[in-house]
Amino acid sequence: MTEARFVDLPAEVLDDVASVVGAGVTLLGRLHGGVNGGAVRVQLAGRAHAVLKAVPRAHPNHLDEALRAQRVVEHMRRRGYPTPAWLSVGATATHVWHLMDFVDATPAPELTPSLVEQLMEIVELQAGQASEPYDHWSYAWRVATGQKSAVAGPDFDETPEQALLRQSVARLTGYSSDVSTLVERLRLVCADVSPPRGAPDMVHADLSTPSNVLVRDGAVVAVVDVGNAGSGTRAIDLTTLAWYTFQDPLLDGVRRRLWTRILDLVDWEGTAVLAAAQILHMLEIPIRHGSHDVVPGVVKRGHRTLDELNTLR
Repeated sequence: MTEARFVDLPAEVLDDVASVVGAGVTLLGRLHGGVNGGAVRVQLAGRAHAVLKAVPRAHPNHLDEALRAQRVVEHMRRRGYPTPAWLSVGATATHVWHLMDFVDATPAPELTPSLVEQLMEIVELQAGQASEPYDHWSYAWRVATGQKSAVAGPDFDETPEQALLRQSVARLTGYSSDVSTLVERLRLVCADVSPPRGAPDMVHADLSTPSNVLVRDGAVVAVVDVGNAGSGTRAIDLTTLAWYTFQDPLLDGVRRRLWTRILDLVDWEGTAVLAAAQILHMLEIPIRHGSHDVVPGVVKRGHRTLDELNTLR
Protein backbone atom coordinates (compact mmCIF):
# COMPACT_ATOMS: atom_id res chain seq x y z
CA MET A 1 0.00 0.00 0.00
CA THR A 2 2.95 2.34 -0.49
CA GLU A 3 1.16 3.83 -3.48
CA ALA A 4 -1.72 4.89 -1.22
CA ARG A 5 0.71 6.74 1.03
CA PHE A 6 2.22 8.36 -2.06
CA VAL A 7 -1.05 10.09 -2.80
CA ASP A 8 -2.07 10.45 0.87
CA LEU A 9 -5.03 8.09 0.59
CA PRO A 10 -5.70 5.63 3.43
CA ALA A 11 -5.68 2.00 2.33
CA GLU A 12 -9.23 1.51 3.59
CA VAL A 13 -10.47 4.11 1.08
CA LEU A 14 -9.00 2.16 -1.83
CA ASP A 15 -10.38 -1.05 -0.40
CA ASP A 16 -13.84 0.52 -0.17
CA VAL A 17 -13.69 1.81 -3.75
CA ALA A 18 -12.65 -1.62 -5.01
CA SER A 19 -15.47 -3.25 -3.06
CA VAL A 20 -18.12 -0.86 -4.36
CA VAL A 21 -17.09 -0.88 -8.03
CA GLY A 22 -16.17 -4.57 -8.07
CA ALA A 23 -12.73 -4.05 -9.58
CA GLY A 24 -9.17 -3.67 -8.42
CA VAL A 25 -7.87 -0.12 -8.10
CA THR A 26 -4.34 0.90 -9.08
CA LEU A 27 -3.12 4.38 -8.25
CA LEU A 28 -1.41 6.17 -11.13
CA GLY A 29 -0.58 9.48 -9.45
CA ARG A 30 -1.95 12.80 -8.35
CA LEU A 31 -3.54 15.06 -10.93
CA HIS A 32 -2.85 18.75 -11.29
CA GLY A 33 -5.43 20.78 -9.40
CA GLY A 34 -7.74 19.07 -6.97
CA VAL A 35 -6.62 21.42 -4.23
CA ASN A 36 -9.64 20.77 -2.03
CA GLY A 37 -10.31 17.18 -2.93
CA GLY A 38 -6.94 15.54 -3.66
CA ALA A 39 -7.79 14.27 -7.14
CA VAL A 40 -5.83 11.18 -8.18
CA ARG A 41 -5.82 9.21 -11.41
CA VAL A 42 -6.58 5.52 -11.01
CA GLN A 43 -6.83 2.43 -13.18
CA LEU A 44 -9.78 0.14 -12.60
CA ALA A 45 -8.96 -3.46 -13.47
CA GLY A 46 -10.21 -4.21 -16.96
CA ARG A 47 -11.62 -0.71 -17.38
CA ALA A 48 -10.60 2.77 -18.45
CA HIS A 49 -8.82 5.28 -16.27
CA ALA A 50 -10.87 7.24 -13.73
CA VAL A 51 -10.43 10.05 -11.22
CA LEU A 52 -10.80 9.43 -7.50
CA LYS A 53 -11.39 12.23 -5.03
CA ALA A 54 -11.52 11.58 -1.29
CA VAL A 55 -11.89 14.06 1.55
CA PRO A 56 -12.01 13.59 5.32
CA ARG A 57 -15.53 12.96 6.58
CA ALA A 58 -16.54 16.28 8.11
CA HIS A 59 -20.02 15.61 9.52
CA PRO A 60 -22.74 12.95 9.64
CA ASN A 61 -24.47 14.20 6.46
CA HIS A 62 -21.31 14.33 4.36
CA LEU A 63 -22.12 11.22 2.34
CA ASP A 64 -25.66 12.48 1.68
CA GLU A 65 -24.18 15.68 0.26
CA ALA A 66 -21.94 13.69 -2.08
CA LEU A 67 -24.96 11.72 -3.26
CA ARG A 68 -26.79 15.01 -3.84
CA ALA A 69 -23.89 16.21 -5.99
CA GLN A 70 -24.00 12.97 -7.97
CA ARG A 71 -27.69 13.53 -8.70
CA VAL A 72 -26.90 17.07 -9.89
CA VAL A 73 -24.22 15.67 -12.21
CA GLU A 74 -26.61 13.11 -13.68
CA HIS A 75 -29.32 15.73 -14.15
CA MET A 76 -27.04 18.25 -15.85
CA ARG A 77 -25.30 15.71 -18.09
CA ARG A 78 -28.67 14.79 -19.54
CA ARG A 79 -28.98 18.43 -20.59
CA GLY A 80 -25.58 18.63 -22.27
CA TYR A 81 -23.62 20.16 -19.41
CA PRO A 82 -19.94 19.24 -19.92
CA THR A 83 -19.10 17.62 -16.60
CA PRO A 84 -17.69 14.08 -16.24
CA ALA A 85 -20.00 11.30 -15.10
CA TRP A 86 -19.74 10.24 -11.48
CA LEU A 87 -19.25 6.48 -11.57
CA SER A 88 -19.71 5.80 -7.86
CA VAL A 89 -19.88 7.45 -4.43
CA GLY A 90 -19.00 5.94 -1.08
CA ALA A 91 -17.64 6.50 2.40
CA THR A 92 -15.50 4.90 5.07
CA ALA A 93 -15.52 5.81 8.74
CA THR A 94 -13.06 8.61 8.02
CA HIS A 95 -13.49 9.68 4.37
CA VAL A 96 -16.10 10.38 1.71
CA TRP A 97 -15.09 9.64 -1.87
CA HIS A 98 -16.39 9.75 -5.40
CA LEU A 99 -15.12 8.24 -8.62
CA MET A 100 -15.60 9.98 -11.95
CA ASP A 101 -14.70 9.54 -15.59
CA PHE A 102 -11.21 10.64 -16.56
CA VAL A 103 -11.13 13.44 -19.14
CA ASP A 104 -8.01 13.71 -21.28
CA ALA A 105 -7.56 17.46 -20.96
CA THR A 106 -5.58 19.92 -18.87
CA PRO A 107 -6.67 22.50 -16.28
CA ALA A 108 -6.89 25.99 -17.74
CA PRO A 109 -3.77 27.80 -16.50
CA GLU A 110 -5.52 31.16 -16.66
CA LEU A 111 -8.65 32.81 -17.94
CA THR A 112 -8.66 34.29 -21.44
CA PRO A 113 -11.39 36.25 -23.23
CA SER A 114 -12.20 33.13 -25.25
CA LEU A 115 -12.48 30.91 -22.17
CA VAL A 116 -14.72 33.43 -20.39
CA GLU A 117 -16.99 33.60 -23.44
CA GLN A 118 -17.18 29.80 -23.56
CA LEU A 119 -17.92 29.59 -19.85
CA MET A 120 -20.68 32.17 -20.18
CA GLU A 121 -22.32 29.91 -22.76
CA ILE A 122 -21.91 26.89 -20.47
CA VAL A 123 -23.48 28.79 -17.58
CA GLU A 124 -26.55 29.38 -19.75
CA LEU A 125 -27.09 25.61 -19.73
CA GLN A 126 -27.75 25.98 -16.00
CA ALA A 127 -30.83 28.17 -16.56
CA GLY A 128 -33.93 26.66 -14.97
CA GLN A 129 -32.10 23.46 -14.04
CA ALA A 130 -32.19 23.56 -10.23
CA SER A 131 -32.80 19.97 -9.16
CA GLU A 132 -31.68 19.86 -5.52
CA PRO A 133 -32.76 22.11 -2.59
CA TYR A 134 -29.32 23.52 -1.79
CA ASP A 135 -29.81 27.27 -2.02
CA HIS A 136 -26.65 29.22 -2.81
CA TRP A 137 -28.62 32.42 -3.50
CA SER A 138 -30.02 32.77 0.02
CA TYR A 139 -26.64 31.75 1.43
CA ALA A 140 -24.89 34.53 -0.53
CA TRP A 141 -27.41 37.01 0.92
CA ARG A 142 -26.69 35.79 4.46
CA VAL A 143 -22.94 36.14 3.92
CA ALA A 144 -23.20 39.60 2.33
CA THR A 145 -25.60 41.09 4.87
CA GLY A 146 -24.37 39.29 7.97
CA GLN A 147 -27.91 38.20 8.77
CA LYS A 148 -28.58 34.65 9.92
CA SER A 149 -31.40 33.59 7.68
CA ALA A 150 -33.18 34.68 4.56
CA VAL A 151 -35.84 32.09 5.24
CA ALA A 152 -37.82 31.83 8.45
CA GLY A 153 -39.17 28.63 9.91
CA PRO A 154 -38.45 24.96 9.24
CA ASP A 155 -37.66 25.45 5.52
CA PHE A 156 -34.42 27.23 6.40
CA ASP A 157 -31.52 24.95 5.52
CA GLU A 158 -27.78 25.43 5.75
CA THR A 159 -25.03 22.84 5.42
CA PRO A 160 -22.38 22.57 8.14
CA GLU A 161 -19.79 23.96 5.72
CA GLN A 162 -21.95 26.98 4.97
CA ALA A 163 -22.53 27.65 8.66
CA LEU A 164 -18.81 27.44 9.45
CA LEU A 165 -17.87 29.68 6.53
CA ARG A 166 -20.46 32.26 7.45
CA GLN A 167 -19.21 32.30 11.06
CA SER A 168 -15.63 32.68 9.85
CA VAL A 169 -16.63 35.58 7.60
CA ALA A 170 -18.31 37.26 10.58
CA ARG A 171 -14.92 37.39 12.32
CA LEU A 172 -13.05 39.09 9.46
CA THR A 173 -13.36 42.60 10.89
CA GLY A 174 -10.96 41.65 13.67
CA TYR A 175 -8.15 40.89 11.23
CA SER A 176 -6.99 44.43 10.38
CA SER A 177 -8.28 47.95 9.95
CA ASP A 178 -8.04 47.67 6.16
CA VAL A 179 -10.11 44.48 6.12
CA SER A 180 -12.58 45.98 8.59
CA THR A 181 -13.04 49.05 6.37
CA LEU A 182 -13.78 46.91 3.33
CA VAL A 183 -16.18 44.64 5.23
CA GLU A 184 -18.06 47.64 6.61
CA ARG A 185 -18.33 49.09 3.10
CA LEU A 186 -19.74 45.80 1.81
CA ARG A 187 -22.24 45.56 4.66
CA LEU A 188 -23.40 49.12 4.04
CA VAL A 189 -24.00 48.46 0.33
CA CYS A 190 -26.09 45.36 1.15
CA ALA A 191 -27.77 46.56 4.34
CA ASP A 192 -31.21 47.27 2.88
CA VAL A 193 -31.36 44.47 0.33
CA SER A 194 -34.31 42.15 0.91
CA PRO A 195 -33.85 38.36 1.05
CA PRO A 196 -33.93 36.84 -2.44
CA ARG A 197 -36.78 34.78 -3.72
CA GLY A 198 -36.09 31.25 -4.82
CA ALA A 199 -34.28 31.03 -8.15
CA PRO A 200 -34.60 28.15 -10.61
CA ASP A 201 -31.04 27.70 -11.85
CA MET A 202 -28.37 25.14 -11.17
CA VAL A 203 -25.34 26.75 -9.49
CA HIS A 204 -21.85 25.26 -9.80
CA ALA A 205 -20.50 27.45 -6.95
CA ASP A 206 -16.80 27.10 -7.86
CA LEU A 207 -16.74 27.57 -11.59
CA SER A 208 -13.71 29.69 -12.31
CA THR A 209 -11.06 28.08 -10.14
CA PRO A 210 -8.56 27.30 -12.93
CA SER A 211 -8.22 23.64 -11.99
CA ASN A 212 -11.98 23.20 -12.33
CA VAL A 213 -12.04 24.12 -16.02
CA LEU A 214 -10.43 21.55 -18.32
CA VAL A 215 -9.36 22.60 -21.81
CA ARG A 216 -8.00 21.03 -24.96
CA ASP A 217 -6.69 23.09 -27.89
CA GLY A 218 -8.18 26.26 -26.41
CA ALA A 219 -11.67 24.80 -25.98
CA VAL A 220 -13.43 24.05 -22.69
CA VAL A 221 -14.12 20.30 -22.70
CA ALA A 222 -15.14 19.78 -19.07
CA VAL A 223 -16.19 21.58 -15.91
CA VAL A 224 -15.35 19.58 -12.80
CA ASP A 225 -15.54 19.80 -9.01
CA VAL A 226 -19.32 20.09 -8.76
CA GLY A 227 -19.41 18.68 -5.25
CA ASN A 228 -20.84 21.94 -3.92
CA ALA A 229 -23.36 22.44 -6.73
CA GLY A 230 -26.92 23.35 -5.88
CA SER A 231 -29.69 25.78 -6.70
CA GLY A 232 -30.09 29.54 -6.96
CA THR A 233 -29.24 31.98 -9.70
CA ARG A 234 -26.59 31.28 -12.33
CA ALA A 235 -25.50 34.88 -11.79
CA ILE A 236 -23.49 33.50 -8.84
CA ASP A 237 -21.16 31.66 -11.20
CA LEU A 238 -20.94 34.67 -13.53
CA THR A 239 -19.97 36.84 -10.54
CA THR A 240 -17.18 34.44 -9.67
CA LEU A 241 -15.92 34.72 -13.24
CA ALA A 242 -16.08 38.50 -13.05
CA TRP A 243 -13.94 38.45 -9.91
CA TYR A 244 -11.14 36.53 -11.60
CA THR A 245 -11.13 38.76 -14.67
CA PHE A 246 -9.56 41.52 -12.56
CA GLN A 247 -6.29 39.59 -12.72
CA ASP A 248 -5.62 40.59 -16.33
CA PRO A 249 -6.33 43.98 -17.99
CA LEU A 250 -6.98 42.10 -21.25
CA LEU A 251 -10.15 40.76 -19.61
CA ASP A 252 -11.63 44.17 -18.80
CA GLY A 253 -13.83 44.11 -21.91
CA VAL A 254 -15.27 40.66 -21.28
CA ARG A 255 -15.89 41.62 -17.65
CA ARG A 256 -18.19 44.40 -18.83
CA ARG A 257 -20.19 41.77 -20.68
CA LEU A 258 -20.33 39.70 -17.51
CA TRP A 259 -21.64 42.63 -15.44
CA THR A 260 -24.26 43.36 -18.08
CA ARG A 261 -25.50 39.77 -17.99
CA ILE A 262 -25.48 39.62 -14.18
CA LEU A 263 -27.43 42.87 -13.93
CA ASP A 264 -29.99 41.49 -16.38
CA LEU A 265 -30.46 38.44 -14.17
CA VAL A 266 -30.56 39.89 -10.65
CA ASP A 267 -30.62 43.73 -10.90
CA TRP A 268 -28.08 46.06 -9.25
CA GLU A 269 -28.85 45.20 -5.62
CA GLY A 270 -28.66 41.49 -6.33
CA THR A 271 -25.37 42.00 -8.15
CA ALA A 272 -23.99 43.92 -5.18
CA VAL A 273 -24.96 41.07 -2.84
CA LEU A 274 -23.31 38.46 -5.03
CA ALA A 275 -20.17 40.57 -5.43
CA ALA A 276 -20.01 41.20 -1.67
CA ALA A 277 -20.35 37.49 -0.91
CA GLN A 278 -17.59 36.69 -3.41
CA ILE A 279 -15.26 39.31 -1.93
CA LEU A 280 -15.89 38.13 1.63
CA HIS A 281 -15.14 34.54 0.68
CA MET A 282 -11.96 35.61 -1.09
CA LEU A 283 -10.89 37.41 2.10
CA GLU A 284 -11.79 34.51 4.35
CA ILE A 285 -9.75 31.89 2.50
CA PRO A 286 -6.25 33.44 2.79
CA ILE A 287 -6.92 34.70 6.31
CA ARG A 288 -8.00 31.21 7.45
CA HIS A 289 -4.95 29.62 5.82
CA GLY A 290 -2.49 32.23 7.09
CA SER A 291 -1.61 33.54 3.61
CA HIS A 292 -1.27 37.07 4.92
CA ASP A 293 0.65 38.37 1.90
CA VAL A 294 -2.42 37.73 -0.28
CA VAL A 295 -4.84 39.78 1.80
CA PRO A 296 -3.82 43.32 0.68
CA GLY A 297 -4.37 42.39 -2.96
CA VAL A 298 -7.83 41.00 -2.18
CA VAL A 299 -8.73 44.16 -0.28
CA LYS A 300 -7.63 46.31 -3.22
CA ARG A 301 -9.59 44.21 -5.69
CA GLY A 302 -12.63 44.28 -3.42
CA HIS A 303 -12.71 48.07 -3.42
CA ARG A 304 -12.15 48.14 -7.17
CA THR A 305 -15.08 45.78 -7.67
CA LEU A 306 -17.39 48.03 -5.67
CA ASP A 307 -16.13 51.14 -7.46
CA GLU A 308 -16.82 49.50 -10.82
CA LEU A 309 -20.29 48.38 -9.75
CA ASN A 310 -21.12 51.89 -8.61
CA THR A 311 -20.46 53.17 -12.13
CA LEU A 312 -23.11 50.74 -13.39
CA ARG A 313 -25.82 51.76 -10.97
